[in-house]
Amino acid sequence: MNGKDGGELGNLILVTGAAGQIAYSLLFSIAKGDVFGKDQPVILLLLDITPMLPVLDGVVMELQDCALPLLRDIVPTDKEEVAFKDLDAAILVGSMPRKEGMERKDLLKANVAIFKSQGAALEKYAKKTVKVLVVGNPANTNCLIAAKSAPSIPKENFSCLTRLDHNRARSQVAMRCGVPATHVKNVIIWGNHSSTQYPDVHHCLVNMSGSELACFEAVKDDAWLKGDFIATVQQRGAAVIKARKLSSAMSAAKAICDHMRDIWSGTPEGEFISMGVYSSANSYGVPEDLIYSFPVQIKDKNWKIVEGLAINDFSQMKMDATAAELMEERDTAVAFLGV
Repeated sequence: MNGKDGGELGNLILVTGAAGQIAYSLLFSIAKGDVFGKDQPVILLLLDITPMLPVLDGVVMELQDCALPLLRDIVPTDKEEVAFKDLDAAILVGSMPRKEGMERKDLLKANVAIFKSQGAALEKYAKKTVKVLVVGNPANTNCLIAAKSAPSIPKENFSCLTRLDHNRARSQVAMRCGVPATHVKNVIIWGNHSSTQYPDVHHCLVNMSGSELACFEAVKDDAWLKGDFIATVQQRGAAVIKARKLSSAMSAAKAICDHMRDIWSGTPEGEFISMGVYSSANSYGVPEDLIYSFPVQIKDKNWKIVEGLAINDFSQMKMDATAAELMEERDTAVAFLGV
């Protein structure tokens, strides 16, 4: 059941947590062709837990009612053996949300069990070429556990979402400079998708009146860039929840689309984006066997870390702190699961 990449019917795309908020904003963009190509048919596999199947039926009806030319089929299910079969891409959104009074380690324990099971399902049912994006939090560690649970799928095929943080950083700089977000490029999110992440603009360029300026030169406020800017990006998710009483859904869905589109279509020449990927070559001193957000460039569906960027002491300290948190999360998760 594959399109140009291997068959006639379309790319098989799985979205988990498909009855949830993020998926509701995401599925239309995928089905419309904004992610995998304007001429690439898609088949959507929508997985959620059994109690959510009636809600999922409503989502299916709405997708049908959009009358989208590229959407070849929709398969709602609560069964992993149906959802994970022969996939071209898996977008793993569904996870247990953090409830009031819940410790981060309690959330980690509940969610790594889900991602161990889904990793095993990928191993058993999906194509070995499947591209897997983990969104459910704690995303970096969930992604690592899913990858470890699917040993025959290359670890390079797994990534986690830090594009939302990347987009937030880009937008904050753009607003500060009074330019569109498209005029800001090469911000970097280092590390964990948590409050220890490090939004780094030391290599960022801002197009102002036709000239590309270094971010610090364009913003002209070093104290803001090293203080409130970083805190704003780190705490933005919590700020949205406080204001909206719900988590970021529209912006998360947009970031998922950006992330997957770049995997499928590549990154523009001279630009890099941020994604959580497997650390194996000790890039920038990051310990091995983590899913850590790096600056990457993508071509032919393969990412590579942008190497050789100068890192000052301020940046190194923040990059090390987020790596330390990831190592602690990884060790806790491995102890829970024995993977």
